[in-house]
Amino acid sequence: MTFAIEARGVGKQYVRGAAHYRRLHTLRDALSEWAARVIRRTPTARAAAQTERFWALKDVSFAIEEGEVVGIIGRNGSGKSTLLKIISQITAPTTGEVRLNGRTGTLLEIGTGFHPELTGRENVHLNGTILGMSRAEIAQKFEEIVAFSGVEAFIDTPVKRYSSGMQMRLAFAVAAHLDPEILIIDEVLAVGDIEFQKRCLTKMEDISKAGRTILFVSHNMATVDQLCRRVLWLDRGHLVDDSTDTRAVTSRYLFSDEAQSAAEWRPSAHERPASDYFALNWFRVCDHAGRTIDAPVRNDVDATVEIGLSILKPHPNLTFGYALTNEAGVCVYWTSTHDAGHRHCPRIGAGNVVLTCALPRSLLNQGMFRLDFMSAIHAQEWLVHPNQTRTSVFLRVSGLDETQHLRNTWPGVIAPVLRWSSRPEAREGALDRAEQGAR
Repeated sequence: MTFAIEARGVGKQYVRGAAHYRRLHTLRDALSEWAARVIRRTPTARAAAQTERFWALKDVSFAIEEGEVVGIIGRNGSGKSTLLKIISQITAPTTGEVRLNGRTGTLLEIGTGFHPELTGRENVHLNGTILGMSRAEIAQKFEEIVAFSGVEAFIDTPVKRYSSGMQMRLAFAVAAHLDPEILIIDEVLAVGDIEFQKRCLTKMEDISKAGRTILFVSHNMATVDQLCRRVLWLDRGHLVDDSTDTRAVTSRYLFSDEAQSAAEWRPSAHERPASDYFALNWFRVCDHAGRTIDAPVRNDVDATVEIGLSILKPHPNLTFGYALTNEAGVCVYWTSTHDAGHRHCPRIGAGNVVLTCALPRSLLNQGMFRLDFMSAIHAQEWLVHPNQTRTSVFLRVSGLDETQHLRNTWPGVIAPVLRWSSRPEAREGALDRAEQGAR
């Protein structure tokens, strides 16, 4: 088996502050540092803080086969850019090693390798040369690069007059047309407009189909799901997950701060959302047999949202419900006991009560969903706002209605089953007679 990238125990250590950089280029510098040591004698707390060491990456190992498209996700400061710089051979690891098999094209920052005083045309030649393209190769692909970037009208204008988006377009066009065996892309596509992002994604898909390897860093999980067949999740310098189930990992990443993606919420001694009106005893999603759903399900199964309450102070406008949010943070819908109006809402008296609401069948698309509990005095005041509560449960939909002949990934927030019908088209003569009869 041939690996395009192989990382073994990679670690990178940095020192906070600049105290460790010694400037002993002149006699004056040496004397100044000697005097400072004599006066200080012992390191101050500030000096100690300036020399604090930390690991940006720690013992990261993985192997990527040729032709794989791999997404790298993680929060800011998790080590993603450091890892890409090590793979791109921009910086050396403190521990471990990275082995590459093939030419690498790297796009880590907007306009990397561009000279602001040179024109776009000159920078294409310069940047192409830096990336390893020959003069003949650049000349052969020049028109295609410029056309892809969409900056033809400004190709002979100095790059310093380009917007950041124009620079990104040109830089990506050069890197993508290098035809590298390994293409490394950091979060730079966020600068471009929607049309150019689609063009870039199409180009990367074409590169991957040609057997090239792509490493793609992005905070846009929808793009990672669309493009990548494997994902590496970094957190605080450690590799916490490496999986080919991209959607499962991105879903867990998006909700990683949320109660460990629990399928059922019950109060602890110090965590019991309550008011003068009620106490919440439990909140969950259960199946037709009353069991909590803690595994992925199809979107056509019978599922019920269940809320257990102790009503302390009845009120005619006391309402309960939940808000449903998908893994991209988009609100799918809100629902409450007062949706159908006062006449049809359930009567909620004092004591223990269980509220149930069936989830709509054949509606939700595939992915992870968060359900946030909410309560209010209807049209008067919030008691528990869905955007301000930590009372949440999660449901993962892993498949659609078995009667639907859909692709594995179906676009959209929801995937409803809608009924269609057909009828013969009315003839013109029949329409004319109908119109005359109407007159």
